[in-house]
Amino acid sequence: MPLRVSAISFLNPAPLLYGFEHEPSASSLREHYSLHYTMPSACAEELNSGAADLGLIPIASLTPELAIVPGCAIASLNEVRSILLLVKNPQRLATGEALAQVKRIAVDAASRSSAAYAHILFEHFHNAHPTFVEQAADPLAMLAEADAALLIGDPALLAREQREAIEAAVDEPLLWLDLAKLWRELTGLPWVAAVWAVRPNALVDLTPQQLIVDLNSSRDAGLAHIDELVAEWTPRLAISPETIRMYLTHNIHYTLDNECIRAIRLFRELAVKIGALPPLPELNLLG
Repeated sequence: MPLRVSAISFLNPAPLLYGFEHEPSASSLREHYSLHYTMPSACAEELNSGAADLGLIPIASLTPELAIVPGCAIASLNEVRSILLLVKNPQRLATGEALAQVKRIAVDAASRSSAAYAHILFEHFHNAHPTFVEQAADPLAMLAEADAALLIGDPALLAREQREAIEAAVDEPLLWLDLAKLWRELTGLPWVAAVWAVRPNALVDLTPQQLIVDLNSSRDAGLAHIDELVAEWTPRLAISPETIRMYLTHNIHYTLDNECIRAIRLFRELAVKIGALPPLPELNLLG
């Protein structure tokens, strides 16, 4: 039976999925993998429930039973653009002071990792304890109900494109903060959002080595065909081709290197410290 794969229907994993969606590799990969597209949080739910065997999941959703597939990641070395924290700042305070004033933050429920990063930012680094409320990814509706809004993925990219209209509608100063950049400044480490994770007992017809090769080869093919991906995604999003190209080539880092592993460990350690996530004794790397 093919591995049941839960994948993310956002722009950022497009290079990772290239080999599964394009020939000459797509036909042969379909013999071993069956893809299903959903939201990041749903990927994790499907994988942990046993509804999927392999998933591109937020690092907040890793459990001891799941194994990280080495090689691929959705990460950023500095500014990612697609994790956007909007903060009302009527007094035009410095960033740290403005964050300390936040009492209520509306959070897009699409990713557990982004919410956990926000908890760490406020509670560990700024000793602030705002109330987090889940809300649909609409920046104006979110800011109408809260002091800050956290947007992820494509909605965050679209909000950046609509910055002037959003600021005019809110009619008070806003801080536009990139959560990945803040993490880098505070820790010196990459920001990591998601990794491929697998239920090891599902690897019946595939060896761990073949799975690693297939996923990394798909990513390499995607990075070699950025222009094709830009052409495919431009009609789908109200974002310029130049922004999409910059996002895929400079904002996102697709390699799970040693620094990213260190970042995941620190993220989980801090999230446990503030009570945002359960303990994860050690990262389980496949193979």
